Amino acid sequence: MVERGFDVKRLPGAALLAIACFVILYVPMAILVAYSFNAGKVIGNWEGFSLNWYFMALENEAFMDAAVNSLIIATSAAVISTILATMAALATTRGDGFRGEGAVHIILNQPLMVPEIVLAIALLIIIGQIKQATGYTGLGFLIAAHTTFCIPFAYLPIRARLEGMDLSLETAAADLYASRFYTFRRVTLPLLAPAIMAGFMLAFVVSLDDLVMSDFLKSPGQETLPTYLMGELRRNLTSEIYAISSLLLLISVLIVAGSWVATRKKN
Repeated sequence: MVERGFDVKRLPGAALLAIACFVILYVPMAILVAYSFNAGKVIGNWEGFSLNWYFMALENEAFMDAAVNSLIIATSAAVISTILATMAALATTRGDGFRGEGAVHIILNQPLMVPEIVLAIALLIIIGQIKQATGYTGLGFLIAAHTTFCIPFAYLPIRARLEGMDLSLETAAADLYASRFYTFRRVTLPLLAPAIMAGFMLAFVVSLDDLVMSDFLKSPGQETLPTYLMGELRRNLTSEIYAISSLLLLISVLIVAGSWVATRKKN
């Protein structure tokens, strides 16, 4: 008789636990999206289907300003962090090794380990002094902070892709006297492109959804989508907030789906 290997699906209660987790995670989201189409003003009292709250959200200048700030910050942070993460991944996987390489891995992944509020407070101390010394209060500080926080999220998929890539094509290019830059541009980069896109999308979503870092470091008038929603929740809960949350959820789902499509492509 052939012994079967370990299969989590055969554990007693595993299916029930999985279903319970999905229900706890996604049913509240489904309810939020459903009530964003509620025609009535009373939360929890369905009065018919309507897109009125979406139109009101899109006509809300405060919401649109917050959305523009979030897109600028998230796009800039994602681009910069992806470039830095790609360079770091190449240095730690394609180099000959160097003293302190383990420390570099720890530093790159440290933002994943340290509680975000600790990092936000530390950056607040430094950035507050810089603001006082220079007088500059623009979005650059938020972009720098988000970039720092997003680097490990972009680094992990890019490094994983590099470690799983077949080196025979790069070796063949070197045997044909291709320079390192030419090999990177014509061989490594096309193979690495799906992981770079996935890292960019992941960093973009992390930055777009960030609340703690933005709330601690923003200057007056620099509301982002998460901080704007938090402020509205403290004042008044309306179906317009449901509509804005649903739009933010839709953007996140589309980006995650795009990341999945990019990473599932084979060499």
